[in-house]
Parts: sequence; C-alpha cells; structure tokens
Amino acid sequence: MANLKAIRCPGCGKRGAWFEDEFGPFCSKRCRLIDLGQWLEEEHAISEPLRPDVFQGYDELPPGDYLDQPDADDLR
Repeated sequence: MANLKAIRCPGCGKRGAWFEDEFGPFCSKRCRLIDLGQWLEEEHAISEPLRPDVFQGYDELPPGDYLDQPDADDLR
C-alpha cells in the first residue's frame, strides 16, 4: 500500500500503519476478533437507521482505487 500515516487501532488504540497489515484497520487478529464479538453481543450498534439523504453526493464520485484507501488523517 501507499505510505499511509499511523492510525489508531479501533480495538486497543495503538498507533501504526495498520492498513498495510492483513488485519487493518486493526493491529492484530485479536483486536479484530474482540471487535467482532462486541458487534455480535450488540455492544456496538448503528445509532439510527440510514436514510437516503446520508448518501447524497456519493453517487457522483468517480470510480477508482482511491475509494479503498481512506485518508489516515480522517481516522484520528
């Protein structure tokens, strides 16, 4: 992957270039599995139903690989 800046692991908060690893954005398989367990136990939830207006403007984005490479500054 391109030189991505350090981001925080959503599980433990450690900083690193986690998108370059196989478990990105998590730092490890353990953090990824803990997060999955929290979703399955409903500790995490989407707070409100998604409405069509939430996606307004995204249909006009040009296609490309850049969509799969989030800006690390946005993930702080």
